[in-house]
Amino acid sequence: MSLPAGFPPLVVPADNPLTAAKVELGRHLFFDPRLSLDGSMSCATCHQPARAFTDGRPRAVGVTGEIHPRASMTLTNVAYSAVLTWADPTLRRLEEQMLIPLFSREPVEMGLKGLESEVVSRLDRQPRYRMLFIAAFPDQDRPVAIDNIVLAIASFERTFISGESPYDRYVYWGETAGFSESARRGMRLFFSTMLGCSECHAGFNFSGPVAEPEFHNTGLYNLDATGAYPEGNRGLYEHTGKPEDMGRFRVPTLRNIALTAPYMHDGSLPDLKSVVAHYAAGGRTITAGPNTGVGRENPYKSPKVGGFEITEGEIEDLVSFLQTLTDERFINDPRFADPWLSP
Repeated sequence: MSLPAGFPPLVVPADNPLTAAKVELGRHLFFDPRLSLDGSMSCATCHQPARAFTDGRPRAVGVTGEIHPRASMTLTNVAYSAVLTWADPTLRRLEEQMLIPLFSREPVEMGLKGLESEVVSRLDRQPRYRMLFIAAFPDQDRPVAIDNIVLAIASFERTFISGESPYDRYVYWGETAGFSESARRGMRLFFSTMLGCSECHAGFNFSGPVAEPEFHNTGLYNLDATGAYPEGNRGLYEHTGKPEDMGRFRVPTLRNIALTAPYMHDGSLPDLKSVVAHYAAGGRTITAGPNTGVGRENPYKSPKVGGFEITEGEIEDLVSFLQTLTDERFINDPRFADPWLSP
């Protein structure tokens, strides 16, 4: 698989080598609602290609209608993510992460826990799948199996490579089309020490170090002036129990960011201007309701979120730059299209 300019080699696990047949099987499974409790949703329900593999909701909704505490993360360049999900430092393989949406009960996502045999039967009855599983796992007597479903979807997800945005074409190829003067001013602001955006959103993926990811508390909440975040959505703290990890979430990629609104881990900021305003203030102030608090004063907030002064015109320029990270080729790539829409 060819990689965009500036991208490091792709690391693929030895026990799940990338093959064209496995990727094609994974594509069929990714878009197939048979992989849900009642046949009403697929992986693509929450991870839509046109939205850079997000769903446009503030928070994800499972097959039973249960609203999740967090937003669906983009799968843009997910193969380069050292850890997966918003705040679990232990999930480091797509094969492991895939088990959560399929089988988790708290919260319910696709709702297949206890239905493993039925799901295998559903797929085994579909003639197209018989051929696809045999092609992907030719050495197995019974290739239609849960383990292989997981391996195939993970393989498909590893092909979600985005690196041909107007920003990339401008930086690597010198193309100015799609990269306005406003975007150039915004790029200077983004990489400036005054704003410090690139201190966290660094590197080829605009997500910080890929080998060892960073988690930050950005002052989004400060309940009761204690530094607390809403119950059940407290970030890294829920896995470590350390007070200093309260509200710390993984730095997401900014690639295709203009397509993935609303923003933050819980979708509580509606647009990019709101996000810039949040960081300019050094944290969000909520004046009423159960989440009342001054985020700027959160004692666990990252020292990198100190606030800055910015004019309305500079906000426009910064947003213009962020919009140049949209990769139209990526979101319209036929390799990521729903195969069930064609015979």
